Amino acid sequence: MKSIPLLALLLTATAWPPADARAAEAPSPVLKPLDGLYPELDALYRELHQNPELSSREEKTSAKLAERLRKLGFEVTQNVGGHGVVALLRNGKGPTVLLRTDMDGLPVEEKTGLPYASKATMKDETGQPVPVMHACGHDVHMTAWMGTATLLAKSKDRWRGTVLLVGQPAEETGSGARKMLSDGLYKRFPKPDFAIAIHNSASAAAGTIEYVPGYALASVDSVDLTLYGKGGHGAYPHTTVDPIVLAARTILSLQTLVSREKSPLEPAVVTVGSIHGGTKHNIIPDEVRLQLTVRSYKPEVRKQLLAGIERIAQAEALAAGAPRKPEMSVTEGTPATYNDPALTKRLADAVSRVLGAENVREGQPVMGGEDFSEYGLAGVPAALLWVGTVEPKRHAEARTSGEALPSLHSPLFAPDRERTLRTAVTTLTTSALELLGKP
Repeated sequence: MKSIPLLALLLTATAWPPADARAAEAPSPVLKPLDGLYPELDALYRELHQNPELSSREEKTSAKLAERLRKLGFEVTQNVGGHGVVALLRNGKGPTVLLRTDMDGLPVEEKTGLPYASKATMKDETGQPVPVMHACGHDVHMTAWMGTATLLAKSKDRWRGTVLLVGQPAEETGSGARKMLSDGLYKRFPKPDFAIAIHNSASAAAGTIEYVPGYALASVDSVDLTLYGKGGHGAYPHTTVDPIVLAARTILSLQTLVSREKSPLEPAVVTVGSIHGGTKHNIIPDEVRLQLTVRSYKPEVRKQLLAGIERIAQAEALAAGAPRKPEMSVTEGTPATYNDPALTKRLADAVSRVLGAENVREGQPVMGGEDFSEYGLAGVPAALLWVGTVEPKRHAEARTSGEALPSLHSPLFAPDRERTLRTAVTTLTTSALELLGKP
């Protein structure tokens, strides 16, 4: 296929003022092979997109990446913390730079209509077949990661140090990074001096990069809450303790955690996403089950919210005369992602010099979650950069009209492929070169 050089792609962007070629430096010699490499990366992207695998089941995906890395000369270790891949490229004395990609897809049925759309299905944890799609763009992340690995392996005369590639499973369930660290990522392999990742943005134009110093993504806790009552006939409610009414009161009271108990200057979300109770119109059940997502940035706010949920649930149950205390469990917990401010600025400046300053801007924190946070909390300066994915003309039109574009996790999410991939490879490679030692 015929590919388009990155600079030409950027010059056609319309989301911000068109790029001025004078605003960017001449491409690094390390990046020059990208034009010739792009068709191979495009084929890899489409292959990955068509063959997604669910969290903790990335066996074929990880094996595919590991095989390619071995051919490039990396020392590869598989099955770290599950299907995790760790690959080392040593090149003399210098910093160790961790570059992370996630590998898992989502149980989403793709509806993009693309010729390479996923038609894959897998069995979920209950054994039921479900459709699978890379609706969060982990296929972009993997392709850019592999592109960067290739460019660095072919240009060892241009940098010094150690590249530590981490192919991480189970990002969507928030467990993959923690499992890899528990399996000795920072002990069995060189502990990195820096950790870097990229992530798709479904709200930014392709060809652009956004960065967020400090807290960039929220902590995420999934809370399961069971409220107990005393069931009976719907015509005789006075003989029961109605857990559905108890659940309604509890849900309303929980909203005061955000509106009345925490500082209004500290972002937080408490959302009840699921409520299950009862089987028939005229039967009052014995219990109701709630599922919540709880999000914040600071650890103390996270602790306050979780403690508040338990306190309110118990208080409402006591007020209702419930026969048993509620049961609460917290699963899939992920800490907030904190971008080291100095590192983030350093990377943003380096990428700006390559892509042009008008294509790199400071973004806003979001309440989504990312377990990339774990690598930084383990004692390493870390930064995650956002890569725009929306075709620039469509992005500009949506900003004018107010159209809601397909979000991440949407069955309609489809990156502007070539522009996104080229920008992602350029960003990750430039970031690595900025931190690695110079000959």
